[in-house]
Amino acid sequence: MPVEVKVRKGEHMEKALRRLKKRLDREGIIRDARANRFFEKPCEVRRRKRKVMAFTNMLRVRHESR
Repeated sequence: MPVEVKVRKGEHMEKALRRLKKRLDREGIIRDARANRFFEKPCEVRRRKRKVMAFTNMLRVRHESR
């Protein structure tokens, strides 16, 4: 599904580009493209996911203790 941003009447091109970048960021397209740029071994994928999960759990525990 392509992402499109229509330029409104009287809108500057820079503002339309900013809206496009925000939409791409929200949908995770840029993140996925960067992640698929190079091959990542399955063990590296698991290690990275484990690291992210540990970080989010640490934040969750820290937030609950307040």
